[in-house]
Amino acid sequence: MNTISCTIEKVAPFNNAVFQVILKPSKPFDFKAGQYLCVVMGEKDKRPFSIASAPDAEHIELHIGAAVSESYPMQVVERLKECLATGSSIEIEVPGGDAHLRADSQRPRLLIAGGTGFSYIKSIVEQKIALGQEIETTLYWGCRNQDAMYYETIAREWHEAHPWLNFIPVIEEATADWKGKEANLLEQIKNDFDSLNGYDIYIAGRFDMVGAAREVFRTMGVEEDHLYGDAFAFIK
Repeated sequence: MNTISCTIEKVAPFNNAVFQVILKPSKPFDFKAGQYLCVVMGEKDKRPFSIASAPDAEHIELHIGAAVSESYPMQVVERLKECLATGSSIEIEVPGGDAHLRADSQRPRLLIAGGTGFSYIKSIVEQKIALGQEIETTLYWGCRNQDAMYYETIAREWHEAHPWLNFIPVIEEATADWKGKEANLLEQIKNDFDSLNGYDIYIAGRFDMVGAAREVFRTMGVEEDHLYGDAFAFIK
């Protein structure tokens, strides 16, 4: 991984639990859609976050879920806020992860995000758009409630603008005016698919959700060589 200095251009809340961060690297670097970076907090303290922007973007976008004060991610948010206020920079290490978009594959794609796992999916979708790819793609985003679906607007815009993309929002606690599915995310996928054979599947979210998804997908014919998620490196 390469170490690069970044200035901080924005640290702002999407909601009371998720922050949008915009970084400007001191020099361009190569990465693949779906990879992550590490924010260097100390010599032996490097914290990973999915890159939410597509390759070749001038700025780097992160979505940091930090609902609890003094938590592991909130410490990063506070450091970034301090750098923004003082005009100082922060170092990142890039790129990390093997669950990047296989852009040459012609198989239909299933993209699955739980919570801030959407940041990983956003990079992949934006790269597909940049490449002009029209491969059939279904995007599921699961959250506890609509307030937690912090970038719902952009996902619905993709759905409207690109016929190849079907966005299926899923929440567990819906209000009467909710326009989407009310269900558990994995249960909804099970209801919608008889088999996952033949799909490239990209997934990000809490480790327990990703691990549970793999077990469910094994009962649905998933080809594990085509199941991509960096969490699998940690939940063997």
